[in-house]
Amino acid sequence: MPKVTVDGQEIEVPAGATVLQACELAGKEIPRFCYHERLSIAGNCRMCLVEVKPGPPKPQASCALPAAEGQEIRTDSPMVKKAREGVMEFLLINHPLDCPICDQGGECDLQDQAVAYGRGGSRYHENKRAVTEKYMGPLIKTIMTRCIHCTRCVRFSEEIAGVDEIGALYRGEDMQITTYLEQAAAHELSANVIDLCPVGALTSRPYAFEARPWELKKTLSIDMSDAVGANITLHSKGREVMRALPRINDDVNEEWLSDKGRYQVDGLTKRRLDRVWVRRDGRLQPAEWTEAFGMIAGALDGDKASIAAIAGDLLDAETMFAAKALVNACGSQLTEARQTGMTYDVSSLAAVNFNSTFAGIETADAILIVGSNVRWEAALLNVRLRKAVKAGAKVYIIGAEWDPTYPATFLGSDLKILNRVPKELGDVMKSAKRPAVILGAAALAKDALPAALKLAGKFDLVREGWNGFNVLHISAARMASLMLGFTLPGGMGDIAAAAPKVLLSLGADEMDYAPYAGSLKVYIGHHGDKGAHHADIILPGASYAEKDGTYVNTEGRVQFAEKAVFAPGDAREDWTILRALADALGVTVGFDSFSELQAKMIAAVPAFGEEGLANYGALPKADSSAKFEGELAGYPIKDFYLTNPIARASEVMQRCSDELLHGADVKEAAE
Repeated sequence: MPKVTVDGQEIEVPAGATVLQACELAGKEIPRFCYHERLSIAGNCRMCLVEVKPGPPKPQASCALPAAEGQEIRTDSPMVKKAREGVMEFLLINHPLDCPICDQGGECDLQDQAVAYGRGGSRYHENKRAVTEKYMGPLIKTIMTRCIHCTRCVRFSEEIAGVDEIGALYRGEDMQITTYLEQAAAHELSANVIDLCPVGALTSRPYAFEARPWELKKTLSIDMSDAVGANITLHSKGREVMRALPRINDDVNEEWLSDKGRYQVDGLTKRRLDRVWVRRDGRLQPAEWTEAFGMIAGALDGDKASIAAIAGDLLDAETMFAAKALVNACGSQLTEARQTGMTYDVSSLAAVNFNSTFAGIETADAILIVGSNVRWEAALLNVRLRKAVKAGAKVYIIGAEWDPTYPATFLGSDLKILNRVPKELGDVMKSAKRPAVILGAAALAKDALPAALKLAGKFDLVREGWNGFNVLHISAARMASLMLGFTLPGGMGDIAAAAPKVLLSLGADEMDYAPYAGSLKVYIGHHGDKGAHHADIILPGASYAEKDGTYVNTEGRVQFAEKAVFAPGDAREDWTILRALADALGVTVGFDSFSELQAKMIAAVPAFGEEGLANYGALPKADSSAKFEGELAGYPIKDFYLTNPIARASEVMQRCSDELLHGADVKEAAE
């Protein structure tokens, strides 16, 4: 490890570190625009200039200069100060004075660094350059006159997203950043360039002119749009969530967020259920809580055990625990969270977990994906797989073809191919040091789990320090429901066969309600989606932004989300509805407050008591007689932007679906 001196302080730095990284290890702040920790080095903004000896007697770009033994680095010399002022002056030659009307105002790197490192005056009197606006789709607003050509957006698109849609045209003063053919940036991570842009050139189109950063309350939360469990911050103003931004968590989402997780939040205020409804004479009509509870109690009169609960994909663990406590207190065991009808064995949680972890899958050197369109089902996991491929991993996919953004070999859509593994696949998996299998929702629906467990032995997936057997869920609530034992051996079929008198639908909007025509269907949820349309009674609940809750992602990571805003109208947090319903039914559930509920849940399942990866033990022994059967003709997600009731209520997500997936030419209202 080389030793360098930074402003008189001697430190040791890792081999291969840059001078900029050495300065930061010494606690010095180095200004920068083009450099970003997760992107390749461009070295084109020149803001990170420092003085280095031995070396030429001039400022040098610290981001592109390797740290070497014996270097003396100065970050505060007169030469460095003058050089940075000069660079800032050049950057501002063509930058318009847009700060009062710029959405980046208050969180702009250019503003902050101009104050800290700039001259405080301009000597330039010529006309400023102007650039025509570019169209980058319904999510990204562009004012490219502000662009300082840091190329962060270009490098993100090429290196992280794997979609070469943004680049530079022309040279020198005429250089322009644009999407090729000026079409929308059509990938699932496109809006991350808004966070990366250090100026106001790329800002959020739906959020334009909505609020300033100092007006917003910031709440730590978890993204519900998929099972990755990306860490986010909800920014709210009054009773409305204005935007969602990613939080840095290297183990889960690094600092990225899918477009759906970022922009579905405008659906939180649309098509909301904010009062009680009951069905009279075939029509839903407004009612009071007492009337609704009375109807439920009346339907169960004399047979309390004839009640069932089905959990939707967006639920927190506390709501599911409260529902299970209520159903069990009534004498029933009918609870299920796999609302689409899957019946895979859940006796071993290790067999249905993403055991490699998201960070670990980057180190895999051979990956077999069975029945998963990873790009739509877990866009942030696809970023990790790209890293693995860059490091030399080979990827094989069984299922209908999709564009993975990295080299991959499709082996067809027939699962039977794995009963006798093709020689090429077998050789690669057996010779790999860290082989991995990813089993997706389409394969789970074909009951492929028992046969897939045989691959663990065949490919030696479990080794010292490595478990390469992974199941990728698409429901944010799935792992928590499995930990709580919220499932039945026969899945939804067991509930349909029991023909319960009362069916509690807890935000279950993807299920088939046809088998429950004879049941009193009680929908406890937050949006007027499919579940509400089939309901006989609607009890308005709270969305994930309107309640505290515990969530578990597909790798078994327990995480906690905080309440950002209050639910609208008469809507209540789900656990309070279930607690009040318990009184109406005359049963005891054992909790009267959220803290009591949480304590009871942790006592029942201790893993919920600590944030981080839960320990599910070893993989079960595989059934040697299990066979792969069936054709994977498609995947469960047909439209990336419209997978849950919040997204379907979102105007932005509807627009993305129309324009980016279905090619619709969306007109403005005035047109």
